[in-house]
Amino acid sequence: MAYATTNPYTNETLAMFPGIGDEELDRAVHTAQRTFESWRTKSFDERKEVVARAASILRERPDEFARLLTLEMGKLYGESLGEVELAASILDYYADNAEEFLAPERVSTDAPEAGEAIVVSDPIGVLFGVQPWNFPYYQLARFAGPNLMAGNVVMVKHASIVPQSAAAFERLFREAGAPEGAYTNVYASKDQVSRTIQDSRIRGVALTGSEGAGASVAAHAGEELKKSTLELGGSDALIVLADADLDLSVERALWGRLNNAGQSCVAAKRIIVVEEVADEFLRRFAEGFAELRAGDPFDPDTTLPPLSSQSAADDLDALVDEAVDHGALMMTPGDPVPEEGAFVQPRILTGVSRDNPVYDKEFFGPVALFFRAADEDEAVRIANDSSFGLGGSVFTEDTDHGVEVARRIETGMVFVNHPTWTRPELPFGGTKRSGYGQELSEAGIQEFVNKKLINVMPTG
Repeated sequence: MAYATTNPYTNETLAMFPGIGDEELDRAVHTAQRTFESWRTKSFDERKEVVARAASILRERPDEFARLLTLEMGKLYGESLGEVELAASILDYYADNAEEFLAPERVSTDAPEAGEAIVVSDPIGVLFGVQPWNFPYYQLARFAGPNLMAGNVVMVKHASIVPQSAAAFERLFREAGAPEGAYTNVYASKDQVSRTIQDSRIRGVALTGSEGAGASVAAHAGEELKKSTLELGGSDALIVLADADLDLSVERALWGRLNNAGQSCVAAKRIIVVEEVADEFLRRFAEGFAELRAGDPFDPDTTLPPLSSQSAADDLDALVDEAVDHGALMMTPGDPVPEEGAFVQPRILTGVSRDNPVYDKEFFGPVALFFRAADEDEAVRIANDSSFGLGGSVFTEDTDHGVEVARRIETGMVFVNHPTWTRPELPFGGTKRSGYGQELSEAGIQEFVNKKLINVMPTG
C-alpha cells in the first residue's frame, strides 16, 4: 500500500512515505504493550496533563495542522481550521470528564448477605484503530481522547492519502508529553492490518470506513474474540415536512449535503420533501447548487473544493452515470467545474426509483438524491427504506411533532431542524449496515473498558 501526499487540487504527488516493515511493526506493538503497563497506572490528572496539552497545542498552532488537511485531501481551508478546533474540543472534553465518567459505581442490593458491591472501569490494553481520510484529525481525536484517558494506549493505521496528517497527530501527542507507545502511527498494509488485529497483544479494534472494510475487520476481530466498534457508511435522509421553514430548510440542507464537499458519512444524501412544498424547495435548493464556486481550497472565495482524490471523483461520476442509465433524471446547476484536479460537478438526481441499482448506495460527494413524498408517512417510509442507519433529520415548525417523527426513523441519530452533526458531548453511532458501537459522549469512553465487579462479602 502506497502512502502518499497527492494534492487533489492539482493531482500532483508531493511526497511518498515507505510502509512499515513487519519487524518494525512487531516492535511497535511490543512498545505499546510495555507502555500500557505503566500508562494504566497513571492517575487521571497525569493522563489529563498530556491530553489537555495536546488540545492546547492544536489551538496554539491551528494553521500548521489545518494546512495539512487542505493539502492532502482538499478540504476548504476554513473547514480545516474548524476541524482542528473540533479535535481540540474533543480532547478537552475527555480530559475534563473522564474521571467522572469512569468513577466506581456502587451496586445496591436488598439482601445484607450480598455484601457490598462496586463496579470499576479498568483499561483493557493496546487498541488498534483503522481511520479514514475525510476528517483526518476529528477521527483520531474521538478514538485517542477517550481511550488514552481511560488508561488504554492506541495504535492507528490512517488512510494512505493523509500520511502527513497521520504523522502530525503522533507528533502532537509526543510533544504533549505522551510516552513512546502511548499513541503510535503505523503506515501498515492491508495484510499487516489483518495480522495486527489477530495479534494477542491487541485487545480491541475500532474502524471508521466502508462496509467492506468493516466486515473484514469485524471478521478478524471476531475470530480472536476481541471487542470491536464500527462506524461505517451512511445515506442520511433529510425530511422536510409541509410546515417547515423553507428558508431554514434549504439553507441547512445545502450545508448538510455540501459540507466537506459532501464527503461525510452523516451528510444529508437523500433529500425527502413532502409534495406540498417539493417544487419550491427544489427550486431554491438548485439555486444554492448553482452559486457554488469551484477552485483552490486555500482561496477563501472557493465554496466547492475538489474531492479527496481523482479516484474518488471518478467513482462518484461513475455512480451518477449508472443512476442516469437506469432512469434517474439529472439536474446540473451552476458553471462547469475545472478539468484539472479531482473536481466533481455538483448534481441533483430526481426520479431515482427503487429498482435503480444506485437506490441503496452511498453518494460520497456533491450529489444529492431528491425524493418527493405524498405525505409524512411516505417520507418516513422512504427514509427507512435503506440498508444504512447512521443519521437523519426532520424539518418542521412543530418541534414536538418533529421528535415524534424522529422516533420513527431507524437510525442511530436524528436531528430536528438541523442535518446530522457532531459535538463531543453527543453520542455518535449507527445501526443496520452503518455499524455498531458508540463514539463521543460518555458512551464513547465506556466501549473499551472492563466493567469489573468487586463484591465484598460479610465475614460474620
